[in-house]
Amino acid sequence: MTDIGDLVPLDDEMGFTSPPVASILGGDVVAVEPTLSLLAASEKMHAAGYGILVVGTRERVEGVVSERDILRAVATGTDLAATTVGDIESTHLRWAATASTVRDVAEEMMEDYIRHVLVRNDDGTLAGIVSMRDVLGAVM
Repeated sequence: MTDIGDLVPLDDEMGFTSPPVASILGGDVVAVEPTLSLLAASEKMHAAGYGILVVGTRERVEGVVSERDILRAVATGTDLAATTVGDIESTHLRWAATASTVRDVAEEMMEDYIRHVLVRNDDGTLAGIVSMRDVLGAVM
């Protein structure tokens, strides 16, 4: 078991050089239409093994729906077959540039308690999504 005090901090003074976030992007994204039902969306998430779906396209991201959004819908008795991802999508999106560092993204995630950050190409299209798991994998 590792004590918190045994962990090496992500600190430049300690010699850690944070790579660009683009280096940990898989690039795989599941994009769906806003008219997709939550039931179908949950099936897509499960099949892909992802915790988030993009609503729209790589060229025009309208929002995202996460597994937590769907869980909240289930917990409140929402009809998953009749409710669409467009009805519950999050439109307050967090973006990073491909040149942003893993450290920059990690700090943003911790500061605002978010689990996913969208990464934008120079042309404004979606390069991919970085999850907290991706960030942890990059520093472990």
